Amino acid sequence: MIEEETGIRESVKGVNMDVITWRRHLHENPELSFQETKTSQYVYDILQSFGNLELSRPTQTSVMARLIGAKPGRVLALRADMDALPILEETNLPFASKNFGVMHACGHDAHTAILLGAAKVLTNLKKQIHGEIRFLFQHAEELIPGGAQEMVSAGVLGGVDAVLGLHVSSQVPTGLIGINDGPILASMDAFKIVIQGQGGHASTPHQCKDPVAVAAQLITGINHIVSRKIDSAARAVISVTQMQGSDAPNIIPDKASIGGTVRTFDPDIREQIPQWIEQYAKGLTEANECSYEMDYLRGHSAVINDHQFTSFVKKNINRTFGDERRYLLKPIMGSEDFSAFSNVVPGCFVFLGAGSINNEENYPHHHPKFMINEQALESGVELFVTTALDFSRAKDPETNNSAR
Repeated sequence: MIEEETGIRESVKGVNMDVITWRRHLHENPELSFQETKTSQYVYDILQSFGNLELSRPTQTSVMARLIGAKPGRVLALRADMDALPILEETNLPFASKNFGVMHACGHDAHTAILLGAAKVLTNLKKQIHGEIRFLFQHAEELIPGGAQEMVSAGVLGGVDAVLGLHVSSQVPTGLIGINDGPILASMDAFKIVIQGQGGHASTPHQCKDPVAVAAQLITGINHIVSRKIDSAARAVISVTQMQGSDAPNIIPDKASIGGTVRTFDPDIREQIPQWIEQYAKGLTEANECSYEMDYLRGHSAVINDHQFTSFVKKNINRTFGDERRYLLKPIMGSEDFSAFSNVVPGCFVFLGAGSINNEENYPHHHPKFMINEQALESGVELFVTTALDFSRAKDPETNNSAR
């Protein structure tokens, strides 16, 4: 057992420089959601070089690799996302983005490189694997409706017993791994409301039906929903993040618009919030002799970690890394389309600490100066590899009969 554990750790260390090289290439060549043509081909070519894998393209810019073990058993899917964000990078890294205005500002380059590293290690351990390890390289996580649902619709979860995903975090010290069962990430919907009024000169507002004034009142009303209509013990966030009116200071426009996002863990609250928003929109526009149109886009549902499978992953983290490196992951109001996978099969989503010792360098995700500590990559590969091996050998998610 000890010899095998040492051998696996050495194999993980052996691919670490490759993982760093892959991550830097991906960081330097980011592509936006649904545009990951070169990224997916790069991933496909690397996987093809490993051998022992059955490769396919479930969608135009995604990749799936299947490692069929030497013995029958269960199927575990490992997932990584590949898309970047429309952000102008300001890191001054030697491998900063070459694509102007596009940046891996959320760590998806790291996720992809980690999963490639796990695939390389596991392909060399094919004789030890029972069942199948399925590697899902997903496109378009950053945009609603997301690439995960497209992959699910394409059949990537056929025969899968569980799915594991991870996300690096610049706000958590490198070496720590966050995990918990139950709600982990909130659902996320988006809305836009266009208010139709009657414009005119800013000096004669009494001759206008000012949509900007209505929009301002509507923002205030929407901000009261969480504090006045939702139980304070429940989790919900409504953020109005956009407002557009006139481009000139002396014009009252005909139209004004606002937009934002809605996040919660409660399906009932998720259903009620758009009704409440529309009540405010209807009442305020009627009272001010205006009209409105509302577009409400349903996004990702909440990520709920499966209790049984998450318990199994926790045990693996404890055994592989030690209790001291595992922390209790509290629910986060951010969202992730990993839920498209975990709504179909038992899922577990964990957070991998990738922050620097120097807190001043730990910019938040989606920031133009976002960076990660590349030392975290090795832990991500080891987490995927050991969980995959243990899962393939266990009789059920809570019974680890691994020979490790």
